[in-house]
Amino acid sequence: MADRVRTIGVGVIGTGFIGKAHSIAYSAVSSVFGAGLRPTLEIVCDLSPERAADRAADLGFDRYTDQWQELIDDPGVELISICAPNALHRDMSVAALEAGKHVWCEKPMAMSLADAEDMVTAARSSSRKTIVGYNYIKNPAVTHAQRLISDGRIGRVTGFHGRYDVDNEADENQPYSWRLSRERSGTGAIADILSHLLSVAHFITGSEVSNVAADIDVVHRHRPDPTDSSASREVDNDDTVAALVHFANGAHGTLGASRVNWGRKCGLRWEVHGSRGTITHDQERLNELRLFTAEDDPSIAGFRTILTGPEHPPYSAFLPRGGHTLGYMDVKICELHQLLQAIENNTRAWPDFEAAVAIERVMDQVERSALDQRWLQI
Repeated sequence: MADRVRTIGVGVIGTGFIGKAHSIAYSAVSSVFGAGLRPTLEIVCDLSPERAADRAADLGFDRYTDQWQELIDDPGVELISICAPNALHRDMSVAALEAGKHVWCEKPMAMSLADAEDMVTAARSSSRKTIVGYNYIKNPAVTHAQRLISDGRIGRVTGFHGRYDVDNEADENQPYSWRLSRERSGTGAIADILSHLLSVAHFITGSEVSNVAADIDVVHRHRPDPTDSSASREVDNDDTVAALVHFANGAHGTLGASRVNWGRKCGLRWEVHGSRGTITHDQERLNELRLFTAEDDPSIAGFRTILTGPEHPPYSAFLPRGGHTLGYMDVKICELHQLLQAIENNTRAWPDFEAAVAIERVMDQVERSALDQRWLQI
């Protein structure tokens, strides 16, 4: 039986939180899902060779390097995770695809729409598979909601309303970092967190945003310079964003995000309005879904809470009974599993670069709309 096991060599660029999440997913996916491609941890890369060495030892990689090009050139690496800062996504992805590697790239897809389109061009010229790390849509609660909507349980979709708020940058005394730089990160709250909300909106409604009118703000315009306690540095990308949106299927909605909202840790909250019901979800209660349908008996009508369990694939791959709850790392494993299935069966993962660039187009027009103070078509 061991002779029938197919392996795929993987490399991870970046050893921060998300690089660790990718590495854990690679280690666990075969134990969770069983048969299928089995990742082997070949090489991990970090700018610091000392940190790369520590991560290789901690996470079980065979080798380490401080030169990302080594992963591109390594014949033992077939799949590359790009968990580096946004400014590097384009160059790394294009190089990997041109070298015949599959790519798992973290969100946002790129620093700019032009960079994202370059990545799509490279993907179209390659037979390799791609996926962008919008892991919240891999949650069994969210995929179940999508199936309920597709099956018509709430009728025709009429609206999508959502927010994603965090307090990562709420403290105005928190030092300046690359995430607060337009040059090094691109947009701020738009790229870092609104992008996640857009992935949910496109996935859950089965339609893309077609028109937008947006507003942005920089709440804390200056931050302490981490290299000089007596100086400050200017923040030049957005702390908050709000938008009115139209979808191609005729639905209307509202989107909002903030990286400076005290008390919100992973405050991704959304609801879908339909002609016969409503579905809501809160990422901070990621194992729960709430559903109201007009068909309910009026005497007992109200939102019901659906607690995810074995009836909601792929929950049962992790746990035998509902109520035991999945977590962030589990959902990341689900994301990887879809990519490995796409590689093995020559199917598409979602969102691959082709689908993810649609999110980038909306993000680009959100910022342009806010700056121009007018409605824009995507």
